[in-house]
Amino acid sequence: MKIGIIGCAGRMGQMLVKEVLATEGCELAGGTEGPGNSALGKDMAAHAGLEPCGLEITEDADVLFAGSDVIIDFTLPATTQNNLELAKQHQIALVIGTTGHDADGLAAIEASAKDITIVKAMNFSIGVNVLFALSEQLAATLDDDYDIEIVEMHHKHKVDAPSGTAIGLGEAAAKGRRVNLDDVAARGRDGITGERRKGDIGFTSLRGGEVVGEHSVIFAGGSERVELVHKAASRGIFSNGAVHAARWTEGQAAGLYDMLDVLGFK
Repeated sequence: MKIGIIGCAGRMGQMLVKEVLATEGCELAGGTEGPGNSALGKDMAAHAGLEPCGLEITEDADVLFAGSDVIIDFTLPATTQNNLELAKQHQIALVIGTTGHDADGLAAIEASAKDITIVKAMNFSIGVNVLFALSEQLAATLDDDYDIEIVEMHHKHKVDAPSGTAIGLGEAAAKGRRVNLDDVAARGRDGITGERRKGDIGFTSLRGGEVVGEHSVIFAGGSERVELVHKAASRGIFSNGAVHAARWTEGQAAGLYDMLDVLGFK
């Protein structure tokens, strides 16, 4: 399978280059960066710290799509529409790790999925996606006598809280309980907050050091506690999951999928 990478010179792009080159059955088709990027013209593998592979980083996305079976994109929402058009033109699959799309952007992705295979996820870690599925299942099994609290910790440089993954876990738990997360989310407790409201899903964010990412979903009952925990030791889990998703697209019908589809939870 020939895999192309949009935004191949960035931190995530370099990890994807390494992952594709290390994965049996995968071939690196090429990679692009935006106009004026200092990495243009450099060897993709060498830029990622590996031995040269003979493929230069270019800005010609059309050529990249023409020579690939699937494209992986972890860049910016502004590039998504062009990528969708090129994927439809060349009838190839698209793996989207880009986040932050507005309503129009999400609608464009859904519309394009009628013609091509698209895998879109906010987190491509295989373990985290297993945690999503288990959180939903456990929330559906345990009633609201079990209080749900989500605790996450990340490195000191992270600027948002709670993390997108923590919110996703809250959404999974809320889906299991058949409620809207916005109606039950409890964030930023401080001071005299009063008694915990039954049915709330609480969030706590910790920041410090260089922690890649840790997430816990706690179900606290009157006499027992059940905890689901995921700890990331390397950001390589995201590139590994994205390449896993790219390989999964082979032979799949057109449609919009996520990592739970890839992992067989749906």
